Amino acid sequence: MAYDWKQRETVELLKELVDIPSPSGYTHSIMAVIRDLLTEWEVEHTTTRKGGIIATINGQDQGRHRLLTAHVDTLGAMVKEIKPSGRLKLSLVGGFKFNAIEGENCLIHLADGAKVSGTVLLHQTTVHVYKDAGTAERNETNMEVRLDEKASSEAEVRALGIEVGDFVSFSPRFTATDSGYIKSRHLDDKASAALLLQLVKELSSSREELPHTTHFYISNNEEIGFGGNSNIPEQTEEYIAVDMGAIGDGQASDEYTVSICAKDSSGPYHYGLTRHLIDLAKANDIAYKVDIYPYYSSDASAAIQAGYDVKHALFGPGIEASHSYERTHTDSLKAAAALLHAYVLSPLVS
Repeated sequence: MAYDWKQRETVELLKELVDIPSPSGYTHSIMAVIRDLLTEWEVEHTTTRKGGIIATINGQDQGRHRLLTAHVDTLGAMVKEIKPSGRLKLSLVGGFKFNAIEGENCLIHLADGAKVSGTVLLHQTTVHVYKDAGTAERNETNMEVRLDEKASSEAEVRALGIEVGDFVSFSPRFTATDSGYIKSRHLDDKASAALLLQLVKELSSSREELPHTTHFYISNNEEIGFGGNSNIPEQTEEYIAVDMGAIGDGQASDEYTVSICAKDSSGPYHYGLTRHLIDLAKANDIAYKVDIYPYYSSDASAAIQAGYDVKHALFGPGIEASHSYERTHTDSLKAAAALLHAYVLSPLVS
């Protein structure tokens, strides 16, 4: 059966996910929303002690399983220091650079659930004062948060309830254009999570029978290296990470096809399973590219490194400007959704 691509519904779900702050270590709100959705769709699911969610749809063969995962944790930061000026120093969460968030609006998440807004800026931003405004290094020393509060001392900032260790999230600025582009922070990996959840919803309503029991793992610690490396059911034979395709010089991936990763910095992915994905794309006329990502790892590679005896592979939509203000196109989302559907209906690789 051809996959019924519901573009508007998928983009709306993606926006809902993107708009929920969820830096690694601070994902309780988004995981609660996902649990509510799975309950609404009457999909069996469990929550791991680390906070991940595993939804399960039984198949004809309940002895041999497969697992697909996407992560909803994002890049973020924590308050490292409250400066005498009332500005905040940050400690980054996840692998990105300060230049990627210069000028971005942010929220400081207080222990009582309140939020204080601010902006991430270079200390030497004012060009009429600082000669090195354009050349100063964007690093932990020079970058700071300017709070949107009348607080110009450490004591006044602490009086607001802000403390060292509070999480900081960045404004996603989600935009969907008439030409099909989607621009936002955190498309890595909420674009893939939206596709995975939309597939779960469709399968739960259509009652389309799967050949194998299939687990859908929404992980919440991928950006710090260990999102999906535990709680994998022992019957699992194939493990698919659904994550972004990396775009740039020398890369095959683009914003209009599904990207199938043959190798990343962790090493090659399982040859037979990767070829199976390529064959499915060809057989179903799905636009795809095969690529190698030089500075990249995934939940699938984390599972292999944790010692799980599974075949592992990786594919997902192509995402431009990863770990910055990202962009993709609905063509890429559609192609990734079609490959997801084709894969869960296919037999396991022998």
